[in-house]
Amino acid sequence: MAPKENDKIIKENNCATKIGLPCDLEAFLTIFKTGSIPHNWCGELVVLGKVCHSALVTRTLENPLFKYLNPATIIARSIQTWNNCLAWIESPSPST
Repeated sequence: MAPKENDKIIKENNCATKIGLPCDLEAFLTIFKTGSIPHNWCGELVVLGKVCHSALVTRTLENPLFKYLNPATIIARSIQTWNNCLAWIESPSPST
């Protein structure tokens, strides 16, 4: 996807305003560094939406500061993070 397309998606979907900074930072660290997002941020990530999530990750990969990263690895982590959060949100809470 071209950089301008990502910017358009982000702008049209108000992606930058749908997620708080703490959650945004956790998601960033999960995808670009640690690989594991705390469950307390999953709700906010899922509300952000898959379109916004994908566009923000792709736009970050386009930044020259991250040229050393393997895009395939980052995209795989992004998908895994999304799927893990979605599964956690959709799974019933254990009975107490």
